[in-house]
Amino acid sequence: MKLFVTGIGTEVGKTVCSAILTKYFKAEYWKPIQSGDLDFSDTMKIKSWVGDDVVCYPEKYRLQLAASPHQSAAEEGILINSNDFKLPETQNNLIVEGAGGLMVPISDDEFIIDLIEKLNLPVALVVRNYLGCINHTLLSLMVLEQKNIKLKYLILNGSFPKYTERVICKNIQEETKIIRIPNLQKITKENIERITKQLEKI
Repeated sequence: MKLFVTGIGTEVGKTVCSAILTKYFKAEYWKPIQSGDLDFSDTMKIKSWVGDDVVCYPEKYRLQLAASPHQSAAEEGILINSNDFKLPETQNNLIVEGAGGLMVPISDDEFIIDLIEKLNLPVALVVRNYLGCINHTLLSLMVLEQKNIKLKYLILNGSFPKYTERVICKNIQEETKIIRIPNLQKITKENIERITKQLEKI
């Protein structure tokens, strides 16, 4: 099982959800592009939250500026191309985490969704409740549908008003499974493990 974790925007909890999925599936982890936070990168967070024994593959790009990859890369005189990326060779389960949402640019001409298409992976879409999340979710679902990319999991990260959840869930594909992750007051290895054990079979 190989899966690309993306979100409806930034700061929706992709890395926490990636940690839970990595733990649940006993998977390996890869973050192709890290923009900013190099002192505590998403890969470092995964190791901290899942355990040092988790296999994490090195990022293809480690960019200094905390911005969209195309801007961060341009600041360093780098041009990112989706053809530069190749999945790590492994027989094990693999969780791949994107940067931001589907339409985050990796260059002037390509976006995260083009990278997903290039890697030929099904998607787990992380959704968090905020004003505008319905719009952002439905737009994300539409672009996945347009690109004929399989949405394997919809991850509802945190609590949702029933009206919000109802509209979102009504618009997913029939075969898409819903994963509900409760609010985490504090992100720790122990809490990640507790949530993982509470997950229904997915």
